[in-house]
Amino acid sequence: MRKTRSLEQWRNIVEEQQASDLTITEFCQQHALSKTSFYAARSKLTAASGSFVRAKVTKHVDPTEQQQPIILTISKVKVCLPSTTPASYLGQLLREFA
Repeated sequence: MRKTRSLEQWRNIVEEQQASDLTITEFCQQHALSKTSFYAARSKLTAASGSFVRAKVTKHVDPTEQQQPIILTISKVKVCLPSTTPASYLGQLLREFA
């Protein structure tokens, strides 16, 4: 019996396969899915999403973690700046030292 799935259901299935360490063939076999249907649904999802790419967070950074200062040493002069110093300011400062 043929099962009809919504695009959102297929999106979840495709994401589940991508998160697994299984090939599409292995995944489809384990989940009793047709490879043809899987590829067709994935193609529709890709076309529907346009150029949007779903991002996946791979590393969480603690924002309260102390950032190291920027230290510039030029001859005998040592300048210590906060890590949040804008790049444009650093560029101006370096041009002045040159």
